[in-house]
Amino acid sequence: MPELPEVEVVRRGLERWISGRTVAEAEVLHPRAVRRHLAGGTDFAARLKGHRIGEARRRGKYLWLPLADTDESILGHLGMSGQLLVQPETAPDEKHLRIRIRFADSLGTELRFVDQRTFGGLSLHENTPDGLPDVIAHIARDPLDPAFDEAAFCAALRLRRTTVKRALLDQSLISGVGNIYADEALWRSRLHFERPTASLTRPRALELLGHARDVMNAALAVGGTSFDSLYVNVNGESGYFSRTLDAYGREDEPCRRCDTLMRRSPWMNRSSYFCPRCQRPPRAIA
Repeated sequence: MPELPEVEVVRRGLERWISGRTVAEAEVLHPRAVRRHLAGGTDFAARLKGHRIGEARRRGKYLWLPLADTDESILGHLGMSGQLLVQPETAPDEKHLRIRIRFADSLGTELRFVDQRTFGGLSLHENTPDGLPDVIAHIARDPLDPAFDEAAFCAALRLRRTTVKRALLDQSLISGVGNIYADEALWRSRLHFERPTASLTRPRALELLGHARDVMNAALAVGGTSFDSLYVNVNGESGYFSRTLDAYGREDEPCRRCDTLMRRSPWMNRSSYFCPRCQRPPRAIA
């Protein structure tokens, strides 16, 4: 699933190519793509028509397009395989095209939502006073947000009765961090994924936060992490950060610090990748 860097790459593309344009018409080609819009596809399409798209925004893994002349926004979630593509109007339809949005101008491009697995989708929601779609008002700020409160994060992290990776993936505590970047930040911090949060000192919590921020900025600089064609930017291009991952996906490869073979451990229906020497497990599970 795309994490903060991948979603931010898409947001920047939408801001460049879509913001400021007025919707001429929308076409919903698969009902699951608007299942979070409870009034259905016909209502979704009708309510977009004639409205101008505002500046593309993002919080964590969610992105949205405000409708500039209303108090509503188009909320997008990419799920496992969702893609928001800006394509020439004359380009052939993609096999898994789910939603098409055309614009009332002569630029010759349209916005397409393509989703092979149909876990993602678009929906229309009212905004909170802070400008967020109301259904994501509970999502915390992410570490790249200038308003992210480091002190509050560290205090909340140490009060959680959980383990450090679970906390990093808790979107109500810190948003945008998923499985890939959690493993990368933990490797850089030399922390095992099962380390209790209560055992982290404030300096260690700040160090972990700094590594999470650094690794996501590094991924953002090269377009994010792509393992296959399911994640691409609005022009259909893949990101290249997978080539420089230090932990994720490197089972049985030498640790880049100490040459110990990296390990993979099943974790919450996913996998955690770590170095058994650099990231020693807590004594209770050693």
